[in-house]
Amino acid sequence: MVSPVSSIRSAARATFSAYRRLPIRWRLAGGSAGLTLVILMGFAAIVGTLTTRQLRSDFNDQVRSTADDLAKRVIVRPGEDPVCSGPDLDVYGSAENAQIRVVTLDGVLLCQSRGTPDFGLPRNETVQSRGFRVESRLITVPPLGRAVLQYARPDSDVDHTAAKVRVFLGLGVIAGAALALLAGLAVARRAMRPIAELTGTAREIERTRDPSRRVPHPEAEDEVAELARTLEGMLMALDAARSDTEAMLQRQRRFVADASHELRTPLTSVLANLEFLAARLEPSDESEAARSALRSSQRMKRLVADLLLLARADAGRRHAHTPTDVATVLTEAAAELEPISHDHDLELDARPATVDGVPDDLHRMAANLIENAICHTPPGTSVRAAVRADGDAVVLSVTDDGPGIAPELAPRVFERFVRGGGEGAGSSGLGLAIVRAVSESHGGTVTLESPAGDGPGGTRFVVRLPRSASAPAQEPAAFTAR
Repeated sequence: MVSPVSSIRSAARATFSAYRRLPIRWRLAGGSAGLTLVILMGFAAIVGTLTTRQLRSDFNDQVRSTADDLAKRVIVRPGEDPVCSGPDLDVYGSAENAQIRVVTLDGVLLCQSRGTPDFGLPRNETVQSRGFRVESRLITVPPLGRAVLQYARPDSDVDHTAAKVRVFLGLGVIAGAALALLAGLAVARRAMRPIAELTGTAREIERTRDPSRRVPHPEAEDEVAELARTLEGMLMALDAARSDTEAMLQRQRRFVADASHELRTPLTSVLANLEFLAARLEPSDESEAARSALRSSQRMKRLVADLLLLARADAGRRHAHTPTDVATVLTEAAAELEPISHDHDLELDARPATVDGVPDDLHRMAANLIENAICHTPPGTSVRAAVRADGDAVVLSVTDDGPGIAPELAPRVFERFVRGGGEGAGSSGLGLAIVRAVSESHGGTVTLESPAGDGPGGTRFVVRLPRSASAPAQEPAAFTAR
């Protein structure tokens, strides 16, 4: 069973948590309105109490003074049916809803205004009876002696007036709190305007990634100005750090590009010597060692060529672009890879489509896509490569029906040194990175898509390149190789 104290604590925590989730301008305005409400409620309680007391005091004074005045003016003529002379009791009491009775000391009625209730035996004091305030005054009635004048006014008169005062005070409290809330919102919005400007500037910096953008400074030397100076100092430090990082990366890119370029000459010499040595040696352990060194050197040459291409792309070094038929490039790449594709069914659909590009780089891109499909699919797998013009774009696609790419690897498949088969895959992990670098350097894109059809698995890479403006109009032709 939950105790009341625990319930109260839980409700308080929930209320405080909800309050903390409110925007700061609402918290500021709400705090101002709440404080104003408390002040106005205290003021209204004091004013209401004092006003009600004053109303009742004035009411009592009026009843007493009117009773004194009437006691001097009322005359009772004795007889078998006593008659009251002087002011007309009905007319005299109607103006203030008063009720008037004249009775003997024993309570025998002598005369009264219409509809006056019985207030009981007269007493020489002020009493409350039947919702009336009754004032009793002794009057002389010769020869009867004395009689009592009872003058009464309903308490509802002053109660209604006091109720109206309380209503007006309550409306004033609510209106004052509402005005305080609106004024608090206006003041908070105006006070938060410099912070809103800082937020807008920060979002613009996030969008443009330009930390050198100037931060607006408020005119007042306050906490917001200090925040603006701190934020500007932080952005200046970030801009300097980014500039240093970019300079360092640029130096690294130039170094890798230059180093890769310089490595090509000695590697070419080593390959030539190894090829000559492997051809001259008789079959023996020495010749096998030479051939093994030749294979390693050839792989190193391909790796250096890949690194050089990526380094040039990173450094922004561009070769001259010339009109190039991608169908021819794809056909030559497939012919180059034919020796390693004997256990795969390689199909080509190469339709003439011209782009402005670097033939060697496009050849490397097409060869990498086909080699990737051949090396990462089991024997007997079909590999389909196609080129076609699609409006203002040239689409190169390579599709296989192999096991496909693991879902966790798909988002990183175009990153460098990502191997589909892990460290033992036998590849450098640069093939698809080169495909992306070449496609982007030609203003295109490369995507990994799911192959069409209902069969499980399979991989489809699609490269889209801008079509050359001077592309010749030729009839589609297809080249098929198996």
